[in-house]
Order: sequence, then structure tokens, then C-alpha cells
Amino acid sequence: MSDTTATILVVDDDEFTAELTGLIIESSGYSTIIAEGGLDALEKMADNPDVCAVVSDMNMPFIDGIQLFKELREQGFCQPFILLTGEEAAPLRLAHPEMDAVLTKDENLQETLPELIESLLSC
Repeated sequence: MSDTTATILVVDDDEFTAELTGLIIESSGYSTIIAEGGLDALEKMADNPDVCAVVSDMNMPFIDGIQLFKELREQGFCQPFILLTGEEAAPLRLAHPEMDAVLTKDENLQETLPELIESLLSC
């Protein structure tokens, strides 16, 4: 990682889960911005053009994680996008190969998420 702290947008309609995900990411040395759902995420992205990655929940009202991904790509955001799901990740990954990564929210998330972010940002 470089000398400047990379900022990652965490998107989840559940505030507790968003904060927990943010803590996992911050424990690896990144800074986070929390968005409460997809609509808030679009506003936060407009206000924070230096965001270097997005970690988003899948199931959210109004705009789900896949819709958010597509909207951000249409707006020109080409940095890594990680989709988190409470379900099995493989079917979503197969259905959306254009997405950088899909992870299942499980007991290993504290290890797998920081490792994945590091690998995607070091490319």
C-alpha cells in the first residue's frame, strides 16, 4: 500500500453490518466511508471522487448491489467493486463475471475481505 491511505466506500442498508465491515477494512489500514444503501452510496461517490474501491451488500432496498455496480460503471467508476452476500457467492459470481469479486458474508470475512482488497488494489 502507498503512503496515502486508500479510501473504501462500504455500502449496506444495515448500519451495524456496515460499521462492522468498515472496522474489518480499517483494521487493515484503509479509511472508510459508510453509505446506508445504494442511493446514499451514489451521493457519497459524487462527493468523494477519491474512493478507490467499493464494498457493497447485495440485498438492499431501492438499489441492490448489482444495480449499484452497474450504475457506478455507467458513471465511469472503474475501481474494484466487491459484492458481499449472505448467500452462496458462486452463483452470483457466475451470473456477473464483470464484477471484480463476490464474497459470502461468513465467519472467514475478517480474513478474506482484507486479503481480497489488498490483492485488488495492488494490481
